[in-house]
Amino acid sequence: MKLPRFIIKGTALLMTGAAAAAAMAEKIDGAPEKPARYQAVVAAHETKTSEGDAAAPATPKEKIETPAPKNEFKPDPSLRPGSILLENDILAFYGHPNSKNMGILGRHTKEALLERLNAFAADYKAVSGGRNIVKAFYIIYATCWPEGEVGVIGKERLEEYIKFAAENNMLVFLDHQIGKYDPVKSLTRMLPYLKYPNVHLALDPEWRTTKPMREIGSVTGAEINEAQRVMQDYITENKIEGERMLVIHQFNAVMIKNRSSVKADKEQVRLILCMDGHGNPAKKRGTYAFNAEATNIPIKAFKLFLNEKGNTGVDQPILSPAQVYALNPRPYLIMYQ
Repeated sequence: MKLPRFIIKGTALLMTGAAAAAAMAEKIDGAPEKPARYQAVVAAHETKTSEGDAAAPATPKEKIETPAPKNEFKPDPSLRPGSILLENDILAFYGHPNSKNMGILGRHTKEALLERLNAFAADYKAVSGGRNIVKAFYIIYATCWPEGEVGVIGKERLEEYIKFAAENNMLVFLDHQIGKYDPVKSLTRMLPYLKYPNVHLALDPEWRTTKPMREIGSVTGAEINEAQRVMQDYITENKIEGERMLVIHQFNAVMIKNRSSVKADKEQVRLILCMDGHGNPAKKRGTYAFNAEATNIPIKAFKLFLNEKGNTGVDQPILSPAQVYALNPRPYLIMYQ
């Protein structure tokens, strides 16, 4: 199938994936039950917005405040021929299919998600400067639990979403929260899914810890480089065609140690640095500016948090599609939790 310097230090979780953490009170495939005391820890880290914050729109269909780009967008010169990102941006819904608390992806049927993605994509297409919008499911493959254990989504359930996505010309990202385990070995567990032409991978360093919701986890630049090498070797050995994306999340300086040592130089692995974390526009832009400093990882992603019932963390107010595209450098992957 051909498919088209706001830095939080210490352990304060003001700009985290707290919505994902709130779902730890649920039981998902392969995961142990949550102790009741853990819900209190989650609640203690919920982000509070100021009284002056405006209400966030439910969808990007609200009034666009920033003018649409006037000139055709020129892709980064690091992109190689055949890369899907040369002519396309990616718009994804994030979450766990079995959890309503971990993002929009778990709150609706696949069909309803696609319908809503179509509406979002139309808004982005209108201000994309001529680029196409490819839709995607961004699925939490492994969820971090207390003491750093992880719960892995069931194979049958996951393949249900991969198949649906393929039938509708969509991509799928598999996101591993790592927990107490080695990040490279965690990535290795997902590699067999690369047999599907529409599947790409992600690692979330926030959850590389034995104390989730009490400390922010991390990976090293060397570990990211090794993960890319292992992924490239697997692609080569299994004669997998095309470029595959590997997304690394970051909202805090501690999450990627020695970030300047990261090399995005593999022929078939496209490394993407994703700005994670929720907050008001100033915080979002500040965190993105910090990520933009990593010019050694030129391709960026941006995550937004919808103001929907059940969310513990939201963007208040949420940026419009034109405002997202006004970020410098412009993100190629945009996801909504």
